[in-house]
Amino acid sequence: MTTASPQISIRRATTADVRRIHAMREELSDTNVLLTLEMVDLFERVPEFMVAVDANDRVVGAGALHVMWQDLAEIRSMIVDPAERGRGIGHDLVDALLAEAKALGVERVFCLTFETDFFSRHGFEAISDVPVDEATFEAMARSHDDGVAEFLDLARVKANTLGNTRMLKRL
Repeated sequence: MTTASPQISIRRATTADVRRIHAMREELSDTNVLLTLEMVDLFERVPEFMVAVDANDRVVGAGALHVMWQDLAEIRSMIVDPAERGRGIGHDLVDALLAEAKALGVERVFCLTFETDFFSRHGFEAISDVPVDEATFEAMARSHDDGVAEFLDLARVKANTLGNTRMLKRL
């Protein structure tokens, strides 16, 4: 567990956190800011999530790190309770996820976001191309994961990516 803002700490998510993560995501369901995920999808992805919790162990923020390839991962599903925004919780979550990426041996971290200023403060830069070689592209294109498809800029997910910026950080 790492310390975030006063009274907030960052830790790995547990299955007990999933309902709260789902509830926070549901608050944004009409905004197209996050991909819609069913509860079962969140349970399946628990190992990818870090959560920010208050002194009562109530989840007030969450984010996930999804490994996409040997040297590439994506930060996804970033969310902070609206009542807790402005306290640095999102920044602490990103820092924890980047540390996890580094510990896993990942060299590059991708995100697809409307929050370009936020991610720029962590060293992410906007990209317009797909920064993988042709053989890697072909192998990654076999994934059924929408996030991988978004990274590859595949036509089947164009509706999910409208208005978003593709960003990359080298560790």
